Amino acid sequence: MKHIYLNLKRFDIPREKGGVNSISPIRQWGSYIVKATEEKLKEFTGTEFAMFFPEAHLIPACSSKGEDSPIEVGTQGLHWADTAVGGPFGAFTTSLTGNAAAEIGCTYALIGHCEERNKLAAILGEAGVTDTSAVNRILNKEVLAAQKAGLKVLYCIGEKDTELAEWDKVLGEQLSIGLNGADKERVAVAYEPVWSIGPGKTPADKPYITKVAKFVKETTGGLDVVYGGGLKTDNAEMLASIDEIDGGLIALTRFKGEIGFYPDEYIDIIRTYLGGTK
Repeated sequence: MKHIYLNLKRFDIPREKGGVNSISPIRQWGSYIVKATEEKLKEFTGTEFAMFFPEAHLIPACSSKGEDSPIEVGTQGLHWADTAVGGPFGAFTTSLTGNAAAEIGCTYALIGHCEERNKLAAILGEAGVTDTSAVNRILNKEVLAAQKAGLKVLYCIGEKDTELAEWDKVLGEQLSIGLNGADKERVAVAYEPVWSIGPGKTPADKPYITKVAKFVKETTGGLDVVYGGGLKTDNAEMLASIDEIDGGLIALTRFKGEIGFYPDEYIDIIRTYLGGTK
């Protein structure tokens, strides 16, 4: 099965406040994206579509889905602890738990995105902790908490420019620690080449992406691997030609002019990618 993931990040802030949203009033943003793409996505059979929304938009996004919607809604991370009968029942202020996400209607959780990894590393750094395995241990707790709540997981891994010389060790540790004890049947892996993402950086090429995808599959026993460095118009056909890549993670659809996410362009990227897959 192919997987197309959409990470909408903080695209819900209007341009006049430094954001990139111009497609909908903010309060209708989550429901607008679902309604603008739901019917068009039905033409792509055999593909899983999951959209990760900021917390404020999870309820309207889930509520806007039709009965036969091809869209799964996911949360952009969650807390590593949760409620339990006879245990904690509400002491999670500022933290979305897996049970809460599931009750809202979510079926997925995005865990380990490079932005989350950077945040955790910064918090640990304030306490003088520089051990990178500590981040992976925290993410592992999140993976297990998500699965305990019944959610599927898109688990992100990636190496920085300072880690290229030992990329296999870095990614291997992220996989072995982060997915320790996880139900592999409910996990897909997104590879983010952190060293190649951003303005002025050279995108990872086909041989490098292929090398890493093969490594991930060999290390995990064949888990599905999607390209998390940004599936877009410019690389859709190239990624579709890599047998070891099972889909991609889309964020922005337009990188010049009025940058941002646009539903029609999202569908075009999907059509280009799936049109080139075997």
